Amino acid sequence: MIDKITNKKMGKGATLIADNTLVKGDIEFDDQLFVNGAVEGNIYADPESKATLVLSDIGSVSGEIRVPYVVLNGTVNGDVHSGVRIELAGKARVKGNVYYKLIEMQLGAKVDGQLVYADEDAASDNVHRLPKSVEVSTPERE
Repeated sequence: MIDKITNKKMGKGATLIADNTLVKGDIEFDDQLFVNGAVEGNIYADPESKATLVLSDIGSVSGEIRVPYVVLNGTVNGDVHSGVRIELAGKARVKGNVYYKLIEMQLGAKVDGQLVYADEDAASDNVHRLPKSVEVSTPERE
């Protein structure tokens, strides 16, 4: 699957961070972001969009990722939040938690953190409100 995405032509709204480039600071995008270089900052996209982040095997991100569609084959130091789908290719290395709705993980990918299924419906079903005040009574001693 990674070959299909990385080999396709970049669209009009595609951005490439080349392998000889270091970006310091947060990035916010809407369409496609291909990272062959290094990013020291967070990467964000609108959770309702079809934004796609592709991190190549020579790319790296030091920061949090919050993008609907994520394809990782490089190194990430930070949490990854994928609102729709994430693919961890064979050379993916993540030091942080991965929050996903749909995940594909190829042989060789490594995650040093937790894989957390992030479905809002399931999460809200498991939340129980506690009463505002709880009265504790103790038996009286004679």
